[in-house]
Amino acid sequence: MSDLLVKQQREFNKLRKRLRRQVGQAIADYNMIQDGDKVMVCLSGGKDSYTLLDILLNLRDHAPVDFELIAVNLDQKQPGFPEEVLPEYLSSIGVPYHIIEKDTYSIVKEVVPEGKTTCGICSRLRRGSLYGYARQNGITKIALGHHRDDIIETLFLNMFYGSKIKAMPPKLLSDDKTNIVIRPLSYAKEADIARYAEAMQFPIIPCNLCGSQENLQRQIIKDMLQNWEKQHPGRLENIFRSIQNLSPSQLADTDLFNFHELELQRQASTGDEDPVFDDMQFPALAR
Repeated sequence: MSDLLVKQQREFNKLRKRLRRQVGQAIADYNMIQDGDKVMVCLSGGKDSYTLLDILLNLRDHAPVDFELIAVNLDQKQPGFPEEVLPEYLSSIGVPYHIIEKDTYSIVKEVVPEGKTTCGICSRLRRGSLYGYARQNGITKIALGHHRDDIIETLFLNMFYGSKIKAMPPKLLSDDKTNIVIRPLSYAKEADIARYAEAMQFPIIPCNLCGSQENLQRQIIKDMLQNWEKQHPGRLENIFRSIQNLSPSQLADTDLFNFHELELQRQASTGDEDPVFDDMQFPALAR
């Protein structure tokens, strides 16, 4: 084996170990999977869901937790969709699977005006079909392939276009309280997932319903964040960590923090200290 191949194999092994470690850490941090769970992996045919399935299969076979996996795909009847790809791949690796056939493509095309983005209604229709299948088939966890970058992009989408500080949680109870959604790739970078999927040669199926749309708000946000990361490496990691370290008293949401009754918590001051600066350091001022 040439030196180049040895180096490539070494880099791939490091990448695989990193992704497995990150998935395992996310699952542990948020108690995503327990003994006896029946986990439905929503497989779209994209790099993220293939990677998620691959890592969860490894976890199922080596982790001390006993759980089942089933891969589920929603065939939305998009023109030209290669419907044989996923069944052939899943059969080849011995994974139980189910294909839900539902023509949501026609609904989206009928409802959404020409030139408008289809992601919103497509996502809602997809979610409804998958949630319904989960309820009817004893699924205890629904695993989605959203990664760290998706979560950060959603945070800024909600801030810029919805005036909310809101993202995608790693673990979520559905609004009707019947399904629990988990995102085991929450700590994984999209770039790592892309490299992994390419190295594994997953049979990627492109989305011709929304994936080819230009000027999507999410793409604008993605470009902004990628530029930030190039200019300031580590910024995206800091942003992600920030949504894990909220300080409600330092924000402005009166539902999260009781600003109205701060007077009741005030204590008599001795006049010798200024607690505002107790936990802050200003090296420049000490010179």
